[in-house]
Amino acid sequence: LPLLLEATLLWLASGSHHPFYNGFYYNHIMNDKGNGQEKVVYFNGAKLVVETPKDPVYSSNGANVTLPCHYHYEPDLEAKRKIRIKWSKLRDDYTKEQDVLVAIGKTYVAFGDFRGRAHLRQAGRREASLVVSDVRLQDDGKYRCEVIDGLEDESNVVDLRLQGVVFPYQPPRGQYRLNFHEAERVCQEQGAILATFNQLFQAWSEGLDWCNAGWLADGTVQYPIRLPRKPCGGLHLAPGIRSYGPRHRHLHRFDAFCFSSALRGEVFYLDHPAGMTLEEAKQSCQDVGAEIARVGQLYSAWKFLGLDRCDAGWLADGSVRYPIAKPRANCGPVEPGVRSFGFPSKGRFGVFCYKER
Repeated sequence: LPLLLEATLLWLASGSHHPFYNGFYYNHIMNDKGNGQEKVVYFNGAKLVVETPKDPVYSSNGANVTLPCHYHYEPDLEAKRKIRIKWSKLRDDYTKEQDVLVAIGKTYVAFGDFRGRAHLRQAGRREASLVVSDVRLQDDGKYRCEVIDGLEDESNVVDLRLQGVVFPYQPPRGQYRLNFHEAERVCQEQGAILATFNQLFQAWSEGLDWCNAGWLADGTVQYPIRLPRKPCGGLHLAPGIRSYGPRHRHLHRFDAFCFSSALRGEVFYLDHPAGMTLEEAKQSCQDVGAEIARVGQLYSAWKFLGLDRCDAGWLADGSVRYPIAKPRANCGPVEPGVRSFGFPSKGRFGVFCYKER
């Protein structure tokens, strides 16, 4: 890039210091009466409008997705104008926005995890849509499309939601042993990330009922209740998401709510007549060119691929579980779900393996 253009792009991406004006730039000058009131100066006589879809855009892990964004003027301006476009991702905890991409004309720069995965789609007139390839779990969230025309600056928001599954998780040490940072780590170890409130709410609306409190991505601690009962906030509270609010990220300890999306591979079950220890199970998966499955992968296979197996199997964290899509006798409760035997120190079981396609 020419040095001047590169400097301009970096300056645009350096922060969210650009004010969001509602159509026109308001020049701070005195009016004719000199009483301190401001008057409006219209620099080009037209209002800049940025439009994005009101409904969420849905995608899944590993897919490609387009976040639509278009702009126009009221009244319309025929003359071609030099437009700057900036995309940023809003953080769940409302701290500084994450820079995604900035562009001037056909030249653009993508940032951070979006480098090499994000570009503009400018197929139509006055289009500023963002294309993200190889979607990752962390991409879920709200994105701001900002259009800058000289002194005018307008924006709108697109909500990207990944189709996924939320599952509660506690480590082998037992209940309420994780601070926030440990909760982040254990979810990642299970092929997942900490769930957002919106993801937990969606899971609750689909039937998730769990009486243990867990960390969410914004640092709050909450839990979903479908059937009110005494140990879970009381009999007289309505169903909903119970919240402990923000907790100290180092000192307080709870479980975790993890979020996983669709798989790029398959989960399958291996058995042995005499069963297997955990180490034997890991080796069995490796022998067939796979790896022992993680908890998030098992939940995703159950949710999206309908994996149904009434045989307990080892997973990578040392737990023993099995997925039931069609409840039946001798396979646990009457609801579909992933059943858990906990973390047995002894015993011989089958194993769930995962293999990339």
